Amino acid sequence: FQHYTSADNCRSAFKAPLEPSTALGGFSGNNYSENELLPMAQSQSLTLSFSSESSIEEELKRESTADAITIVISYLVMFAYISLTLGDTPRLSTFYVSSKVLLGLTGVVLVMLSVLGSVGFFSAIGVKSTLIIMEVIPFLVLAVGVDNMCILVHAVKRQPLELPIEGRVSNALVEVGPSITLASLSEVLAFAVGSFIPMPACRVFSMFAALAVLLDFLLQVTAFVALIVFDFLRAEDRRVDCFPCLKISSPNTDSDKGIGGVRRPGLLARYMKEVHAPILGIWVVKIVVIAIFAAITVASIALATRVEPGLEQQIVLPRDSYLQGYFKNVSEYLRIGPPLYFVVKNYNYSSESNQTNQLCSISQCDSNSLLNEIARESLRPESSHIAKPAASWLDDFLVWVSPEAFGCCRKFTNATYCPPDDQPPCCSSGSGSCGLGGLCKDCTTCFRHADLNNDRPSTMQFKEKLPWFLSALPSADCAKGGHGAYTGSVELQGYENGVIQASSFRTYHTPLNKQRDFVDSLRAAREFSSRVSKSLKMEIFPYSVFYMFFEQYLDIWRTALINLAIAIGAVSLVCFVITWSLWSSGIIMLVLAMIVIDLLGVMAILDIQLNAVSVVNLVMSVGIAVEFCVHITHAFTVSIGDREQRVKEALGTMGASVFSGITLTKLVGVIVLCFSRTEVFVVYYFQMYLALVLLGFLHGLVFLPVVLSIFGPPSRCKLVEKQEDRPSVSLRP
Repeated sequence: FQHYTSADNCRSAFKAPLEPSTALGGFSGNNYSENELLPMAQSQSLTLSFSSESSIEEELKRESTADAITIVISYLVMFAYISLTLGDTPRLSTFYVSSKVLLGLTGVVLVMLSVLGSVGFFSAIGVKSTLIIMEVIPFLVLAVGVDNMCILVHAVKRQPLELPIEGRVSNALVEVGPSITLASLSEVLAFAVGSFIPMPACRVFSMFAALAVLLDFLLQVTAFVALIVFDFLRAEDRRVDCFPCLKISSPNTDSDKGIGGVRRPGLLARYMKEVHAPILGIWVVKIVVIAIFAAITVASIALATRVEPGLEQQIVLPRDSYLQGYFKNVSEYLRIGPPLYFVVKNYNYSSESNQTNQLCSISQCDSNSLLNEIARESLRPESSHIAKPAASWLDDFLVWVSPEAFGCCRKFTNATYCPPDDQPPCCSSGSGSCGLGGLCKDCTTCFRHADLNNDRPSTMQFKEKLPWFLSALPSADCAKGGHGAYTGSVELQGYENGVIQASSFRTYHTPLNKQRDFVDSLRAAREFSSRVSKSLKMEIFPYSVFYMFFEQYLDIWRTALINLAIAIGAVSLVCFVITWSLWSSGIIMLVLAMIVIDLLGVMAILDIQLNAVSVVNLVMSVGIAVEFCVHITHAFTVSIGDREQRVKEALGTMGASVFSGITLTKLVGVIVLCFSRTEVFVVYYFQMYLALVLLGFLHGLVFLPVVLSIFGPPSRCKLVEKQEDRPSVSLRP
């Protein structure tokens, strides 16, 4: 591991010496006893792990179909729950009439149409969809759309039965239409804000989601309302669900009617109004609730600082992927990290410039040269993440042209390049008299000391001999040949004018095992390059194969916080425009901020990293969390009585819909995702969505009613009555 070898069978495919640490891993531990070395030398103890340039892409393609069954089951479970929750209390004698399977199915079809409309629109304007769009957006829009479907149907059921169905639907839209509009527009706006995220995956996802949710809302307040009318007419006419052409005899169905021809409230609605609300109305309970939720928020703020940026590669891949073993072995056994290139732009190699000495590290080079600085950084690898000094084409070239290296830079009598004596045409394979005669007997070194200026080639000499060096094969007589090792290190186009537009110096990172290591190494390399660039007054930048993927994590916290703040602010603005109440908007904004902060705390506890997927989920959580808040708040503002009475009325009318139509709907769909074969679905969709649903439920049905009962805004009905009374008094004679 400490040296190169120039043996022919140990060279790379391009005939360059192969560094062992880039191909072979080490041993765990430091005890190289015979008992350990012997088994490891045997063939059965060798483990082969491999990866290619296309491996991750191919495995991601396979992953896109790996969880297709799980996702379909999730949709079917949600559809089954929709059909049950939209229908009346199930009775065997009337179930085939009162069920809402056909209505639920048409609602799901509308959701699919909205998703197809979004995908079709953006495809038409040239925006390509991604894996996350095709797998997540249908689930997201279905979860959002089901909420509005349940709330609309439940609102129609609460209307007096003596009204015609058109009147009941009209009253239901008056009752819940504003809150549905507010929630939907807030979700659209939250996703629209996400389209400004600089990360392409987040931006494209947010664009598709915003349009899909908007189309779904428009279809629900138009087509689905008409479908509700048709379905209720079918049920009143005793026609079988899914087979409306079949009509059955009409038994007595008045058992669900209450006083005055109003449908009797369900068990959940009665619990919310008669049990849940009175318990929350106790002052001791209020104090305890506020104290607990405030403590959770403060703790979540502290925990959020522990959320690390990154996305573990093993999580993205299927659990049975062969790359799982590859990444595991690289993390555990490989003693070297990814290659690191320091790229120098516009290097002036002319004799009048001092930039050669500012870069090289051999004799007469500046002590603070680039390569000397890299060597110093490699002495503190724990902070620089640089494993070793850089391989320098410039140093090797200067040594190669030096007269002391008499076997390297040589020329024929006609001034063309002459290879070392152990290479053709000087030495044929199998010949035992290499270099003793033949074509190369008259070869001489390129330069004498007198030909060089302080052992540095002139501009013309540099220009002439650099292509020779880059095409020279390394061998035993001259190991400094640049072919293979430095073939791609120098951009020769336009170098004749004395300036090399781009050249690179290769070193290696230390082993990078965690996502934080990748981010820290990128940050350290950039800081080092910036410092050296200012010192040498040259343009230098670092590059490694993983930089393009991890650059997003350098400022992902800033990106996430800005977009969350904009999303919460924009949602609050929509709430104010629709409700025209700063009081209500402020309370909704407070609850939304608490839900997002608590979700960050849950991410820290579950060790969920901050990346493009989780940022999308956080921005999306703002739009979804609105549904748990806005319906209760709107019902509270339009109710009559003191704050306690209005909280009880809001929970009685909308609490049941929020629990059964929003919480349970999302819950049954999310739980299925825990059986996913892909870890990314389990971590970023099952765990995060489950946490969001539970936090939204607790804040919407526990914390929010307590806050409204203490700090809630005045009733809008009172305000309307006062505004109507004032002109009537002024008109009296």
